[in-house]
Amino acid sequence: MNFLKPKFWDKNKISFFSVLLFPIALIIKFLILFKRFFIKSNQCSIPVICVGNIYLGGTGKTPLSIEIYSILKSLNMNPAFIRKQYASYQDEFELEKQIGPIYQNKKRIEAIKKAIQNNVDIAILDDGFQDFSINKNLSIVCFNEKQWIGNGLTIPSGPLREDLSSLKRANCVLINGKKNIDIENKIYSKNREIKIYYAKYKPTNISEFKNKEVIAFAGIGNPINFFNLLKKNNIHVTEEKKFPDHYNYSEKDLKNLINKSNVKNSILLTTEKDYFRINKNYRKNISFLKIVVEIQNRDQFIEEIKKII
Repeated sequence: MNFLKPKFWDKNKISFFSVLLFPIALIIKFLILFKRFFIKSNQCSIPVICVGNIYLGGTGKTPLSIEIYSILKSLNMNPAFIRKQYASYQDEFELEKQIGPIYQNKKRIEAIKKAIQNNVDIAILDDGFQDFSINKNLSIVCFNEKQWIGNGLTIPSGPLREDLSSLKRANCVLINGKKNIDIENKIYSKNREIKIYYAKYKPTNISEFKNKEVIAFAGIGNPINFFNLLKKNNIHVTEEKKFPDHYNYSEKDLKNLINKSNVKNSILLTTEKDYFRINKNYRKNISFLKIVVEIQNRDQFIEEIKKII
């Protein structure tokens, strides 16, 4: 889905455009309810961990999925990533392929069946909280503390795929950011039994860019978070360039960026997800920021995983 997120999605108040689009939002909400109650849920022969979201894009599902993969390997499990196959983008597929086995299909349940045939003993759904065809053993919903739920409305009036009441189906919430009691109270109002964890998404190679001028570009759900992370770590960003989420960079785009970096004598820096969408012939001219997840109360989080294996 290549789109630039509308600014009114993250406003605290309801905008004219949100009201204008509200009838469409109601139709989408009805379709989701229809799917939930009329699509058959399949019970898999292996445990399924779902890492999902309700805020559309930029919540950190993929880094968390990779961290869970690492945890499962340390527990002597044989996990695999499961993804829905999209024709338009493959960035997360390419990223996770560097980490471990990955199976994708237009129907996630078929990807899981294929994984089971290859002796996978636990599945990690990167996305899929809204896929009602699969029974999940552990559902984790990711949020970014800064964006939270935006204006609180469902798409296209706001950034939510479902409203907050959908957390009744979740076991855990993971918030990227600082502890926020107001957010916690809103989550608990929908699900008193849910477990809330916090995490920091930390760059591991930031020292490579210290005291250097950088042109930063990103085509992700919330590129502003990437730019702010660079500034927070005292990286001298001379220019910021936003592209739509899951953007497929053309040769023209890449040549223009490389030309700018040469003129300004600056490093071209992007996210890891963006890097894997870039034509391999141009990657030597571009650097990416490597991100890892540091989960607070990690031992407790691991215990949640152990309950289902």
